Amino acid sequence: MRHGVRVGVDVGTARIGVARSDAHGMLATPVETVTRGQAGADIARILAVVSELEAMEVIVGLPLALSGRTTASTTDAIGFAEELHRALPVPVRLVDERLSTVAAQSVLRASGRKARTHRPVIDQVAATIILQHALDTERASGKPPGTPVDPTREPSADPLERP
Repeated sequence: MRHGVRVGVDVGTARIGVARSDAHGMLATPVETVTRGQAGADIARILAVVSELEAMEVIVGLPLALSGRTTASTTDAIGFAEELHRALPVPVRLVDERLSTVAAQSVLRASGRKARTHRPVIDQVAATIILQHALDTERASGKPPGTPVDPTREPSADPLERP
């Protein structure tokens, strides 16, 4: 297992959930929810979080359809990950995030939170689930999870295809 803090990102159309790991890569915890699309303010805020935490990489959730096919959300997440890659001094990786929001809603319901109070934290919890999955995958396989972002490469029909 590589040593260093990782930042997890759940990209949504209105909000972006942000989570972090401990330096040992054992546990993911929520950080904050960033408003999406304010003239680069979202990228700047994530850059600030990465810098403050001295993160070694960023994990971006890749929202594939249950069938594994790409959707408009997949394309959006890849584009956002490429923007992050250009702005950040650390690697950015895409990790399959199917059902992370559903899992986040279940976690919040089980904790006793009312549905109307989910909105401010649902994205953070989804980012935490995505990041924890990536950490667990790396620990089990001994390899970095997902696929590295490379904006110079042509998009493929399979965003998880390895070069």
